Amino acid sequence: MSAEATTLAPAAAPRRTQRRGFDGRAVVPALRRKLLPFAGIALLLGTWHALAASGLYTAEQLPGPLDALRASREAWSEGSLLPHVGASLARFAFAYLAAVLVAVPLGLVFGLRPALWKATDPVIQVLRPISPVAWFPLAVLWLGIGNLPAIAIIFVAAFYPALLATVSAVRRVDPIYVRVARNFGTRDYQLVFKVIVPAAFPQIAMGLRIAVGAAWVYLVAGEMLGARSGLGFLIIDARNFLRTDLILMAMAMVGAIGLVIDRGVAWLERRLDARWGLSPEDHP
Repeated sequence: MSAEATTLAPAAAPRRTQRRGFDGRAVVPALRRKLLPFAGIALLLGTWHALAASGLYTAEQLPGPLDALRASREAWSEGSLLPHVGASLARFAFAYLAAVLVAVPLGLVFGLRPALWKATDPVIQVLRPISPVAWFPLAVLWLGIGNLPAIAIIFVAAFYPALLATVSAVRRVDPIYVRVARNFGTRDYQLVFKVIVPAAFPQIAMGLRIAVGAAWVYLVAGEMLGARSGLGFLIIDARNFLRTDLILMAMAMVGAIGLVIDRGVAWLERRLDARWGLSPEDHP
């Protein structure tokens, strides 16, 4: 190629980096996803306020959300709110962890020993439909008044969902995993903790999350029946003084704390599932 042709050839245009501009269309769906969980709460509060202001009920029968908020400030200023919340959380944590520590190992044993589970299953199915609250009179006779009856009720409420989920999860583990592990000379304890538990973990975690909800529900029932502290006791004590605003405040606290616990368990489930459970592409 001649020098003249080289001179006349157009110079290569410099490459321009394309900057992605602000895409307003992507903001609305993202904002909608962020705000959507709060829409239900806003609707609930709006319905509550509308009913309280409708005149269908007196202020003593149905205080509004602002009345409940003022009641929470009153309980906070008196220094009674945090001790009640702390007592409920302490009972819940102790009883729930105890139920999990008993139910999950038992579920692993029953799942790995079909004959043992076949003998035990009728007993479990007879006891499971009995409401935990129905055990309360016996719990008071056996354990006395105080924390232990409430803890026993929470334990019973969390025990059966955790146990049955663990048994079902272990029995559904694909036998090919066990055969492959046996072919590689895996010992029994290694088979349980390196094969069975990781394969069964997603379903076990689901059962533990159900157990959390059941335990929190019956925590309030147990505290209403015999405890001298906690949110359930606060509801009963407010009823004795016809403080409906305190009752609704305590109920709102129960719901809010239950939501936080559920979200915390879901987060922990995702973290453990990423380590032990199925990979994201394996989930349905």
